[in-house]
Amino acid sequence: MRSSNLAASSTGVPISRQSLEASSPRYGEKAIFVFLAACAALSVGVTTAIIISLILPTIDFFGQVSFERFFLDTVWAPRQATGRFGVWPVVVGTLNIVIWALAVAIPVGLASAIYLSEYAGPRVRKVVKPTLEVLAGIPTVAIGLFAFFALRPAAEIALPFLDWSSIFSVGVAGVAVGLMIVPLVASISDDAMRAVPRALREGAYGLGANKLKVSLRVVFPAAMSGIIASIVLAGSRAVGETMVVYIAAGRTPNLTFDPTESVQTMTAYIAGTATGDIPTGTLDYDTIFAVGSLLFVMTLGLNILAIRLVRRFREAYE
Repeated sequence: MRSSNLAASSTGVPISRQSLEASSPRYGEKAIFVFLAACAALSVGVTTAIIISLILPTIDFFGQVSFERFFLDTVWAPRQATGRFGVWPVVVGTLNIVIWALAVAIPVGLASAIYLSEYAGPRVRKVVKPTLEVLAGIPTVAIGLFAFFALRPAAEIALPFLDWSSIFSVGVAGVAVGLMIVPLVASISDDAMRAVPRALREGAYGLGANKLKVSLRVVFPAAMSGIIASIVLAGSRAVGETMVVYIAAGRTPNLTFDPTESVQTMTAYIAGTATGDIPTGTLDYDTIFAVGSLLFVMTLGLNILAIRLVRRFREAYE
């Protein structure tokens, strides 16, 4: 420590004050600060580069295709000679996947989170939670093949009254994506519920509430911000999923919500078109970036919505 500084009190007696500053520069802390700042700058730089790489070809695209043709037309056939660029069929196909995925992931994920947080013992938790999170590590190609060769025939047997004339199904693909994002909802929601202070639970038990009422009426509302964040994050993951929908949902741009029909999502179009055979600078090439920009805006909107909802429902405890 540096030598003490002398300051005069009101009585004129000098008072010794020691400085809290380090006596020598701490180069390790400065190096860590520089490293963290560099990582933050790298993240911002990569995001900026992605935005620029999307915007420039998108501007070229809208220089040839009007906004009306892109947002008001209902036919998506960009590679045909006539050139129909109505983006709504692939947008609706993407929304189909998200709706079916969240319809599976929300109840299964939240039920798993409530069990892990409030009912499971330490030994059971150590087994169940890692096993549940294994789903997040399964390659999406494997999940797509499972949906195509297992879930699709099972759905035809379980629901024989539906028309299963198409070998692809947006409903089956959405269920497969839902199973894939269950760990996101379950794990984040479980962490949010376990962060709720124990005093709230004990107070509810003291008033005579049983475990189910404590879980649903005390813990669940108190962890609402984390639960909403998990759902929105899972929805963003479903919006950007590619291989599962590419394999199981097909590549037919239908403007329909029929779960038995084949559809084309935005990511499936990008994956199926960006094969390296399209010349750079052509309209087909720019179409990929126009769809990618719209997908980026949709994902950004979901993230902004998540931030606002988390702030709206956040609970602070001492």
